[in-house]
Amino acid sequence: MLKVFVDWLGQIDYQAALTLQETLVQECAAAPELEDRLLLLEHPPTYTLGRGGDVRHLLLNEAQLAERRIAFYRVGRGGDTTYHGPGQLVGYPTLKLKRLHSLRGLARPDLHVYVSDVEETLIRTLAHFGVAGWRYKGYTGVWVDTESGPCKIAAIGVRVSSKGISSHGFAFNVATDLSYFTHIIPCGIKEHGVTSLTRMLQRSVTIAEVISPLVDAFREVFRVETRFEESLKFALFPLTKGAA
Repeated sequence: MLKVFVDWLGQIDYQAALTLQETLVQECAAAPELEDRLLLLEHPPTYTLGRGGDVRHLLLNEAQLAERRIAFYRVGRGGDTTYHGPGQLVGYPTLKLKRLHSLRGLARPDLHVYVSDVEETLIRTLAHFGVAGWRYKGYTGVWVDTESGPCKIAAIGVRVSSKGISSHGFAFNVATDLSYFTHIIPCGIKEHGVTSLTRMLQRSVTIAEVISPLVDAFREVFRVETRFEESLKFALFPLTKGAA
């Protein structure tokens, strides 16, 4: 069974996490024997725009972003505009999809299968808390039913390198300040809103409560062995010093 190291990095800047992912992808390409990783973390307030996204879906100008101390990045993942911030559990799987999918009888890495597996991981995590998550045809991510209609609770935007190694990943609203989403058109979707696990359960939910059930779901869905690791943020990426 393949092994995936799980790293909790605490809250780190978006650029720092991006640099770390790029380093891991390069190292995995150069040394295929390296174990896969699942990076779990939070970001300070940040908006990102995926490749092919529409910058008009960001409703703040540069001066307004600076005034509110919100970072903005154009990035190479799929998807459109989204928000990252405290209270949101972000997951960046660095997986060798060719190796992983070959064990399931697939001739080559399958992006649709991968995204579906990430969605299933999040759906099972929600089920742990008694919340029914579901897929919305035509959209990526995980949705829930609310009094105001379907709302997205987790966004997904991934990238797969030419060597079949994944990066970027998912953003799961656990206790996110949802007011930040009013300054964007989330994922370019105007007709539906966003929500959080805290709002769905009508009680405060911490990131710590979610990590274990999410990792359990990840292990089951991806059919891998998981192992928590903390050395990465100190030995491999010193910029994360001071992270929780």
